[in-house]
Amino acid sequence: MGFERCHPAVNFLYFAAVITGTLIFHRPVFLAISFLCAFAYSIRRSGRKALLFNLALLPLTALFAVYYSSYTHFGVTVLRQNFIGNNLTLESLVYGFVLGFGAAGAIIWFSCVYSVFSADKIVYLFGRLSPKLSLFLSILLRMVPRIKNEAKRIDTAQRGIGRGFSQGSLLQRIRHGIRIFSMVVTWTIESLTAASESMQSRGSTLRGRTSFSIYRFDHRDRAYVIGMFLCLTVTGMAAALQQTDMQYDPRIVLPAVTPASYLFFGCYAVLCLMPLLLELWTEYRFDKSRKTSGPQN
Repeated sequence: MGFERCHPAVNFLYFAAVITGTLIFHRPVFLAISFLCAFAYSIRRSGRKALLFNLALLPLTALFAVYYSSYTHFGVTVLRQNFIGNNLTLESLVYGFVLGFGAAGAIIWFSCVYSVFSADKIVYLFGRLSPKLSLFLSILLRMVPRIKNEAKRIDTAQRGIGRGFSQGSLLQRIRHGIRIFSMVVTWTIESLTAASESMQSRGSTLRGRTSFSIYRFDHRDRAYVIGMFLCLTVTGMAAALQQTDMQYDPRIVLPAVTPASYLFFGCYAVLCLMPLLLELWTEYRFDKSRKTSGPQN
């Protein structure tokens, strides 16, 4: 049983917790734990494609840190002056890296959300609370891979008449890319309109409607929720004791590391690793049962 087989409410609560922690915890230890765990789990879910995407975020994070330190001025440790005479300080540069890695970690977690959640889970979670929101999210989630496939088909058709994205000079490629992008946008708007009208005609937004569901909150989900809330309780204690944040202005002040700090770090690491550990444990048990139940000589 992978994490995607858990109850949708469990998936939602977990991702809401780790993404919130990634965005609001500014202590580098917590930030590194969240980023590395998201990095590993996304590779587990999507393989080489996730690896390339995650690595592409690293130079963007560095660029953001340089941009942030160039236009946000605080701190007392001056590194140099930029071309317009503003001081670049160590404190603003480090805080720019903290914000950049927090945003990159949240983006990677959202890529994991996309691989775990399906349109059925969206409808199940939000169908009764907000039918229109659930309809919008389910259509949007389903449209993302369709837009990608349609863009490939349009590009293939355009290459047949010499107007593909990779054909011609640089100026021609830009024109071809704009034309293909316009076609994709037009197709997307038409598809969204048709899907919305189709779902509304079937009564998807009617109050009190019911929908078929295959999800049941079983003992495995209860065990997962208990473990998750134990880790969240310890992490909440760390936040209450100001162990999840640190000072960057006017100087970088590291919080004191106490024996309790290691407990906080460990519980937060377990929280961020829970989906990956669940999938590895499930795969181990499946391989073990397959070997023991195989044909005997």
